Amino acid sequence: MSNKALSLMRLRPRQPSSQIQRAVNLSLRNNSAAQLQALSVIPKRFVSYGNYGYGNDYDSYGNSGASTGWGTSRRSLPRNTVVKFVPQQEAWIIERMGKFHRLLEPGLNFLVPLIDRIKYVKSMKETAVEVPSQSAITQDNVTLELDGVLYFRVIDPFKASYGVEDAEFAVTQLAQTTMRAEIGQMTLDRTLAERAHLNANIVDAINGAAEDWGIRCLRYEIRDIHPPNKVVESMHQQVSAERTKRAQILESEGARQAAINVAEGHKQATILASEAEKAEQINKAGGEAEAILLKAKATALGIEKVAEAIGRDNGGDAVSMSVAEKYVEAFGKMAKEGTTLIVPSTASDAGSMVAQALSVYNTINKAKLAEQHGSSNRNAPTTAADRMRAEVTRDLVNAARKDPNNSEEH
Repeated sequence: MSNKALSLMRLRPRQPSSQIQRAVNLSLRNNSAAQLQALSVIPKRFVSYGNYGYGNDYDSYGNSGASTGWGTSRRSLPRNTVVKFVPQQEAWIIERMGKFHRLLEPGLNFLVPLIDRIKYVKSMKETAVEVPSQSAITQDNVTLELDGVLYFRVIDPFKASYGVEDAEFAVTQLAQTTMRAEIGQMTLDRTLAERAHLNANIVDAINGAAEDWGIRCLRYEIRDIHPPNKVVESMHQQVSAERTKRAQILESEGARQAAINVAEGHKQATILASEAEKAEQINKAGGEAEAILLKAKATALGIEKVAEAIGRDNGGDAVSMSVAEKYVEAFGKMAKEGTTLIVPSTASDAGSMVAQALSVYNTINKAKLAEQHGSSNRNAPTTAADRMRAEVTRDLVNAARKDPNNSEEH
């Protein structure tokens, strides 16, 4: 700022506001509004607040205090002409003689020059504001660094213009304080897992306070959460341990299932083997029973046939001959199987043994014949049968005497 402008403003404090405004406009070419305010050159009413700093908005006529305010585009206010065209999604606040007069809607509007003045221009579009990074302490005493983005919209241009000095700054500060309060009630794990719940709580808190400001918070999104490095390392170790635990559990479950499968296989194999053995024994027993039955049937049939043969003519002689042959054959086998045998005392006389066997048979046969024919003479021999038996006995005795293998050792 030039020395001439400073001296003019200090020596003539009661000069008209239009001259002061021209001096301010001249000085703003080389100095910011904040520097001028620090030097106490201009009052605060000539400076508007916005976006965490001081800015200056004046109309083309040099009217002081005409601020675009929060929710406006970063440009100078429109000129106060008679005919005005308001763009879509904008609302213009009109003051008449320093007092709120009306709200200009989008489209064609008319103003009264020198009396009506455009005080604020508000955008009705959704706006995104970056919430600076801040520190917050969780319920389990972990310090976090968080930042986010706030989305809002003007719903009442009048309240947004006159209800708060700097609505953007206020809503941003409210979002930060609400975030710290909500995180203080949650643990680290819940903070990381329940972002949606945290965002919803912040939106509700902002809307409750911003109702008088004419704005509505649409949503709040946490962008980044930065825990301390030690906490991050602990989380990594926890994740690694959890994965190791899951791997061990899965491995043990696999081994358990494998053992169950092996045991089940052995069980099934044992059952099948026992069933196979049972079936084999049943089949074997059935075969043996069938063989015994067939053998018994054959024996019975043979006995029946023998009985029929005995009952025929000369059947007794045939039986006697068969008995004698089997008797001699049996003694011959006994003599061939070993050198030392234990035999009855009459074994040396083969003829007497054969004769004894035939005598027993004859006795039985005679008793049978006596019963059949009612003969009273039991001792009367049949001439042909006696001769045949005598001849067979003689031949057997001679054969036994001539056999050199027929020896006896005591």
